[in-house]
Amino acid sequence: MLDLDLLQFQDQLDIRRENGKTYVLDVIRKKYLALAPEELVRQLLIQHLIKVAGYSKNRLSIEKGLKVNGLPRRWDLLIYAPDMSPFMLVECKAPSVKLNQDVFEQIAWYNMSIRVPYLLVTNGLQSLCYELDYENAQVLPCKALPLYPA
Repeated sequence: MLDLDLLQFQDQLDIRRENGKTYVLDVIRKKYLALAPEELVRQLLIQHLIKVAGYSKNRLSIEKGLKVNGLPRRWDLLIYAPDMSPFMLVECKAPSVKLNQDVFEQIAWYNMSIRVPYLLVTNGLQSLCYELDYENAQVLPCKALPLYPA
């Protein structure tokens, strides 16, 4: 399990309240989104990736569509390496959702058509990262967030 301390960024999010609803600024898409628990986790993680881990803001892709076995799906966050090859696929869940086998199977299913070297699942309280060794058919737990490629 990774210790990402995502809550340290909570006061840095741009949050607005309008007509009784709460919105958060998505710094990647540059628009305000309804502040659902999963969206809060995603925005906190994005802050961590950019400000602490040094990931490039310009290489983060949010909620894009893909087809898995002919079915339409949407990833939460896909991080590209500087050469634009897929680097890490991220699945964000609400803090109330346990990170279990079902969550891992969901992100692994999405990865079938992308084939990233790293998978990250987080609910904001817990974060799990795995390195995928396709050659040896192994899934290896990461002890730390992978360094962003130079």
